[in-house]
Amino acid sequence: MAQTPNTLLFDLGGVVIDIDFDRVFSVWAGHAGCDPQAIRDRFAMDRLYRDHETGRISGTEFFAGLRRGLQIDLTDDQFVDGWNRLFVGEMPGIDQELTRAAAHFPLYAFSNTNEIHKAYLFDRYAGVLGHFKTVFTSSALGVRKPDRDAFALVAERIGTPLDRILLFDDTGENIDGAAACGMQTILVTGINDVINGLNRLIEG
Repeated sequence: MAQTPNTLLFDLGGVVIDIDFDRVFSVWAGHAGCDPQAIRDRFAMDRLYRDHETGRISGTEFFAGLRRGLQIDLTDDQFVDGWNRLFVGEMPGIDQELTRAAAHFPLYAFSNTNEIHKAYLFDRYAGVLGHFKTVFTSSALGVRKPDRDAFALVAERIGTPLDRILLFDDTGENIDGAAACGMQTILVTGINDVINGLNRLIEG
């Protein structure tokens, strides 16, 4: 029988903060004077992307790689302008649900993100991020979801066994990786998944 979770771990993008990559591509295309679809087709979450998310390369190095891969000649500032447009706003209703959850459990967040986005998030969304005791990021940890090492390291930093942590995440790959490590999981497709998950925990 599964242990009752005593710690809640939330993904950020798609769970706490709404994201939209099309906004990024539109801004970059505007700066470059090209079709956003061309950028969309060339953009990939490849080794360059993962290295940026795990802090192995700087933003400057990442943007240099994007210039080659996307075939657009933007300045670093223009890349940053589009890159931070990824974030649309708080997911509707999430602040209320995090307030409710925090009355019963310690809350943590774990996001695959880079240092540029991390700085923007902490500046723009300090209010909703204030619900979390710690926000873990892949760029600071040097490992990213769905790798086993990433979940193990977060559990170690929290000081809670993996099987007592419940992860809310919107990506199936991350859910599968966490479950394989022994974490309990809820796949989030909308706010109702968070509401229903918390109802089961809080109301029994």
